[in-house]
Amino acid sequence: MKLPRRKFLHLAAGAAALPALPRIARAQAYPSQPVRIVVGFAPGGGTDISARLIGQWLSERLGQQFFVENRPGAGANIAMEAVAKAQPDGYTLLLVSPGAAINATLYDKLNYNFMRDIAPIGGIVRLPNAMVVHPSFPAKSVPEFITYAKANPSRINMASGGTGTSEHVSGELFRMMASINMIHVPYRSGGLAVTDLLGAQVQVLFSNMLTAIEHIRSGMLRALAITTAARSEALPDTPTVGEFVPGYEASNWWGVGAPKNVPPEIIEKLNKEINAGLADPKIKARLADLGGVVLAGSPADFGRLIAAETEKWGKVVKFTGIKAD
Repeated sequence: MKLPRRKFLHLAAGAAALPALPRIARAQAYPSQPVRIVVGFAPGGGTDISARLIGQWLSERLGQQFFVENRPGAGANIAMEAVAKAQPDGYTLLLVSPGAAINATLYDKLNYNFMRDIAPIGGIVRLPNAMVVHPSFPAKSVPEFITYAKANPSRINMASGGTGTSEHVSGELFRMMASINMIHVPYRSGGLAVTDLLGAQVQVLFSNMLTAIEHIRSGMLRALAITTAARSEALPDTPTVGEFVPGYEASNWWGVGAPKNVPPEIIEKLNKEINAGLADPKIKARLADLGGVVLAGSPADFGRLIAAETEKWGKVVKFTGIKAD
């Protein structure tokens, strides 16, 4: 039987649309059960705070619980490997941190490849680290700090939240560009590093702003500079390191990823909702109060950030000879 041309085209169009129907239905149905956001650090830090903030927003918007699962250890490698090997169904997500970029070079052997095994969904926030010292430290500016360090080689103890953390590599980049010597003192967390700096047990820390900002505001710590290219609205009178060490820039950033092969319509849905949250005045104000700026954008935008950071910190790790503990 020969079909009229108009009826044939109508049926053909309907058949072409059929493969899209399950995808649309799947995206509309998602999530139909609780979703876990895996965090590679202990509760209370900046990564954890970001995960809980965006998780609460997604829970309210999508009608299912987005709960945080803290899996600290090995510089967040335990968490990243767990997500890389999880089912790609959208019910296991990863709170991505700079460790994703740093660890690619820092560790000689990993059981996953972040760029290959994790699909970027979207950014949440970018914020500076703060170069902080105890108020009793003689240097009151970055130039004075460099002068003091050169006059006292290897007598400055630089704390960090652990080898290969953003705090550590930010300090190593400064040491490299300022041509000074400092002794790295790694702690198990940024909070412990701050505690010893408050007690003047160490001399300097390139601290996560979330951890340090209230101590800076109270005067218990002195911020010599922040590490991003532009000044922070949270500390507008604090200069950037780059104002004294041209070309210096380092930042902390967080976003969300998922196992590769998660259906693209689920990634698009999550990206849309995350960006909606970052446009919400309450969330924007909360992130700004913590010293951060929203990192809204597409999955491709977040992927490009991760790739650029991986290349940048790979060069620093190789040049400085940092080794994982």
